[in-house]
Amino acid sequence: MGSLKYASTIITKKVLQVVHFSSCLLFKVNKNKITFASYRSDELSGNLLYLSEALKRKYPDKQYVTLMKRFDSSVTGKVKYFVHLIKATYSLATSAYFIIDDFYIPVYFVRPRENTEVIQLWHAAGIFKKFGLSTVGKPFGPRPDYLKHVKIHSNYSRLYVSSADVVPYYAEAFGMDEDRIYPLGLPRTDYFFSNSNTALKERFFNEYPNLRGKKLLLYAPTYRGKSHYQDDFQSPIDFQILEEKLGGEYRILIHLHPYMRVTDISDQKFVYHIQKEYSILELMSLADILITDYSSVIFDYSLLGKPMVFFAHDLEDYKRERDFYLDYKEMVPGPVFAQTEALADWIKNEDFNLEAVKNFKKRFFDFHDGKASERIAMHIMEDKTGG
Repeated sequence: MGSLKYASTIITKKVLQVVHFSSCLLFKVNKNKITFASYRSDELSGNLLYLSEALKRKYPDKQYVTLMKRFDSSVTGKVKYFVHLIKATYSLATSAYFIIDDFYIPVYFVRPRENTEVIQLWHAAGIFKKFGLSTVGKPFGPRPDYLKHVKIHSNYSRLYVSSADVVPYYAEAFGMDEDRIYPLGLPRTDYFFSNSNTALKERFFNEYPNLRGKKLLLYAPTYRGKSHYQDDFQSPIDFQILEEKLGGEYRILIHLHPYMRVTDISDQKFVYHIQKEYSILELMSLADILITDYSSVIFDYSLLGKPMVFFAHDLEDYKRERDFYLDYKEMVPGPVFAQTEALADWIKNEDFNLEAVKNFKKRFFDFHDGKASERIAMHIMEDKTGG
């Protein structure tokens, strides 16, 4: 019965194993080939983008391959994604370095070749809500019968994280030895150190002239789904109350995970859903205050030294469903609210504790220099280039 439940997974696994075995027989590992792969986006973004740019600057003679394909749950989308998986498996068999930023099926279905390194640049910073093998036994986590067929987070050669403090937690989540986890930073955070906001602000306020002179609240809630399937998002925050209390001075920008869609925003004068035209890094740079519940964007945002606040109306339920590595209320660098009125009053009073944000940043980032991409690029290449 269990095999029938996972029939499509088993078939996909067998096909990819045949593709990998055949590729290994027919082709050697190309020592100059570096592949970037992800299902999170159709184009290079985030950590993969910044690392690829650093590698290309420093090692221009290498062969760079990008395999970016966002999963689409339609029938056509599934067929296209299956073709993508076959291409990715061939590239895994022929690349010296295969670099990913999330869960990635081909890596778990085959045993990578001895001369291939699989490098994980996990998309979330720090350690916040539990993930990976840490969620086994939780309602959110993978079922034991699924794990028999899919050895999730296996076969990573190296993992790069933001600080030494988080290494033991990632070792648990991925079932890795700590000595293969390197706290050298997150490539995408280089953005905050290398970009002037002047051009960004000019472009943004030309596009949204009604927001000139307003303070911007960035609302970035966590993604609560278990898979790649689209989830409807309905805000637990009452935007009408926020507008009544803050509307003269503030406006809200909403940015959602790619697999979330807004269903209940009708007031486009106070609340602006901004998704594709500006990255989350750009929106964080523009925002005056971050509002979230359990999203790991708090780590990136802490580098900016700006206030953040937490709206966790279902904290106890979320603990039961998924849980956290650390005590939630003790860890977060801002107050926690469950009622919109209290949230609005805190924002209006501007009772911000920036010292808490500063200490949070120091704990979860060992480097604050904007050189993470360069540092990781050199670390990846040094073993095989004799550096």
